[in-house]
Formats: sequence, C-alpha cells, structure tokens
Amino acid sequence: MTLEGAPFLKTEHYNVFDCANPCGRLGKRYLSVESHIRMMAAAQPFISGAISKTINMPNEATVEDCKNAYMLSWRLALKANALYRDGSKLSQPLNSALIADEDEDADDAVEAMMAMPAVAKAAALSEKIVERIIERVERNRERERLPDRRKGYTQKAVVGGHKVYLRTGEYHDGRIGEIFIDMHKEGAAFRSLMNNFAIAVSLGLQYGVPLEEYVEAFTFTRFEPAGFVQGNEAIKNATSILDYVFRELAISYLQRFDLAHVDPSEIGNTVLGKGEAQSDLGAPAQNAAQQAVSKGLLRSKTDKLMLISGGMAAGAPVSAVASAPAAAYGLATIGATALKPEPNMDVTLTEAELAKMGFASPAAQPGRTAADKRAEAIMKGYVGDSCGECGNFTLVRNGTCLKCDTCGSTTGCS
Repeated sequence: MTLEGAPFLKTEHYNVFDCANPCGRLGKRYLSVESHIRMMAAAQPFISGAISKTINMPNEATVEDCKNAYMLSWRLALKANALYRDGSKLSQPLNSALIADEDEDADDAVEAMMAMPAVAKAAALSEKIVERIIERVERNRERERLPDRRKGYTQKAVVGGHKVYLRTGEYHDGRIGEIFIDMHKEGAAFRSLMNNFAIAVSLGLQYGVPLEEYVEAFTFTRFEPAGFVQGNEAIKNATSILDYVFRELAISYLQRFDLAHVDPSEIGNTVLGKGEAQSDLGAPAQNAAQQAVSKGLLRSKTDKLMLISGGMAAGAPVSAVASAPAAAYGLATIGATALKPEPNMDVTLTEAELAKMGFASPAAQPGRTAADKRAEAIMKGYVGDSCGECGNFTLVRNGTCLKCDTCGSTTGCS
C-alpha cells in the first residue's frame, strides 16, 4: 500500500512515486496543491481548452488555502481549476479508511476512526456497511437448480490427438448451468479428475458464479494434451484441454469472438466464404429448426417445427392476426397445430362503427418520455441522467463524477 520504507529505494527518489493522497496506513507523503497547479501550468500553453484535472487538497485545508490555490492558478494563466477537499463527499473513491478487518484489533480501529473528522468518519462507515451487505447477499445466495429435462449441445473435438466431448446443460432462458467433459485414451485418474472438475464448475454456475470468471481464469492455461484442434469450426488450436473448453463456452454463450480463431459469422454453407470446401449445391437444405433444436428434447417432433425470423408488425389489424398462421409472427409450431387453418374472421371496425357502439376511437400511442428513458437506463445499471454531449442516458459513475459509455465525455474531474 505504500513505497515509503521499501528496501533498496533511496529517499531522494520518493517524489517520483508520490500520489494525490497518502498511500496506505503508513504513508505520509503526497503531492502538494502547488505541485498540482504547476503541472497543469506546464501543459496549458500547448492545449487550446482547459484541463480536466482535480487538485486534491487535504481534509484540513482552509478557505485561505483555497483562495491561494485560485490565485496561483490565475497568476500561471490556467483556464480552469477544480479543487477537491479530502472527505468532502460521502462517496469519495480515494479513502484510506481505518476500519478493522478480520485480522485487525477492533479497539485500535475504533479509536483511529473516532479520531477522524466527521465527514471522513461518515464515509468510512458507509463504505463498510455497503461492503458487509454485499458480502452477506453473495454468501446467502441459494443454488438455482436446472430443470430435470433440459436442453444443451454436445461438441466433439480432437485436441492434440485426444478426443474430447463437451456437453452443456441450459436453463429455460438459455443460460448455461452445467458442463460435462468426457475423454478417452486417458487413465482413470485423469478422466475422474476432469469429471469432478466439470462438476465443480457446474456447481459454481448454479450458485451464481459468472461464466466470465471461469473464462478469464482457465483460458490460456498450458499443459498436455495440447495442440491443433480438429472438429471445431471456430477453434483451431488450444494450449490445454481447459483452454479449449472455456474458449468454446465463451464463444457459444458469451459471444467472445475474440477467443475464436475463425469468426463464427464466416462459418456455414450460407456465407460467401473463399470457395473452399463448398457443400453440394444440389443437396436439399435441412430444416434450420432441426439443426438448432434438440430432437430428443422435443421427443422427435421436429419434422414440422419451423423457426421464422421477425415478428408481428406494430399496428397490424386484428383481421390479419386472425387469418395469418402463427408461424408468420415468429412462433414455433409443432405437429397438427401448424396444419390446422384458422377461420378468416374479419373483425376490423371503422371509427364510425366504433362510435355507434359507444366506443371512442383508439388514440395514437404516445412516444417515450424522458422519464421512461431514465427508468430504462436505471434498470440497465446506469445512473439515469442524460449525457450533456450526446444526450444518451448512458452515464456511469466514474469516481466522484460521471462518464458516458456512448461518447466517452465526463461531467467534471478525471
């Protein structure tokens, strides 16, 4: 947490590593207010606008100190000056709170906290409360079990001369919930170890561990068997069995195409390709639904299953809905349901007929208001405010300020 007192580090070199605030529990050094201002003044002649740089001041800074900082900035021809006093905001990101952890003495931590200013004390307590609540929620999360009859897929590949069968199990909404790894040409110990590793990963997925964490942890691991991959159209080389498995899961479930050696959009008989290994053009195309849906999951009822992209257009009349088949609106139909025609019932009424029956004519749908956009942004994890540059509701917390994910502009300090 600090470099002060580090062995083999000379004292005259400390100023190279100084930060805006004292580092850690033992650190005493930090950049002075004047050093912040003079660094900005050195860069100001070379830029046309102001500098988005916060000048950090200690908690004991006075009004006179702020006055002197503004005066020095004016004398050095700075175009802007953003002062920030340590502890002046409850949610400040740079806070070295002296609150006891599990391996600390609680009495000493309480005494140190009581000696802090009121504002800094409130910030420390609020961060500790939030940390405890998040830990308790994560610890008490229950296991989300998969349905007894589940869908998924099986991928066969050969990694370094060893066959690997990867099978997945999914929830009803398509999220992955379990994996199975089957191999041969290996001893019983290695095969059992891979099976138990798959069980451990499956339990983690069902308890809420994100698949992204497994991907970051196990991709690029290097051990035998490894080498060229055969049988997988997107992956051509793997440094280990785990590297191959989690590359495949990341491509299939996370759309991490950066981990693929071949772009999935260039795989298949319907793409342009490079003219190599093209399929027989005279062969009848297999039903796309039979390729995408498990025949065993639907108990062999995939012969009349149709997947049609698109949906019902907004504002379509009721007569069109009643007369058109369900498949025309993006629905999947199975068996006799797709063959049974619906009666053509034209129930479209004019405005005069509606008025005669005592009903008012349907009003036009109102457009989305700013409140609707703000509510949608909050549900997606944004703060709910609109960006002053591009107008999108994609602002996220960036320290004590806000940053727009769309255009990258900030609302203040950086």
